[in-house]
Amino acid sequence: MSLSSAQHASQPTRSVARSIVHFIIMLLVAFALAVFSHTFIFEPYKIPSGSMEQTIMPGDLVISEKVSYRFAAPKQGDIVTFHEVNPNNNPEHNRILIKRIIATAGQTVDLQGGHVVVDGKPLSEPYTLNKPNYPLVGSHISFPFVVPEGCMWVMGDNRTNSQDSRFFGAVPLQSITGKAFCIHWPFNHMKLL
Repeated sequence: MSLSSAQHASQPTRSVARSIVHFIIMLLVAFALAVFSHTFIFEPYKIPSGSMEQTIMPGDLVISEKVSYRFAAPKQGDIVTFHEVNPNNNPEHNRILIKRIIATAGQTVDLQGGHVVVDGKPLSEPYTLNKPNYPLVGSHISFPFVVPEGCMWVMGDNRTNSQDSRFFGAVPLQSITGKAFCIHWPFNHMKLL
């Protein structure tokens, strides 16, 4: 075998090795991007309960983005994901919840005649389908309630079936994991939130 034919024989071997190395590098880059985006940009959640019906249904897959609140404070009307208020540090109650912000720090929340009143004005809440708003049985929360600094008041859109701030009180802003951005599955429920 001549020198040139030996070189031709080794070129396919190098080409295969180079392709394998490129493939492994692409996989590592894709994995790193996935971890980065999951950690710093967005996180998917499957909704287990009906507390946000009709806005978000049980079984919907929701994407919560983590970027907005690095540049702006959460505001009334935002739908947020957050760590469950867990005063007893019970590991069974270390879940991520999804609710709508009704009031922010310094605002006064009241429940009057089945309506939510913030700073003396009844809220217009078409997303509740006119379900009544009452204090929850077994709650220690009394109304009117002033939301403390660094906290938010959250409620589920399905007011007759939502354990929310009416039960566990104001939620610390630091417990927010993201702002619900969209429903991405099932296909017939896809929408921006």
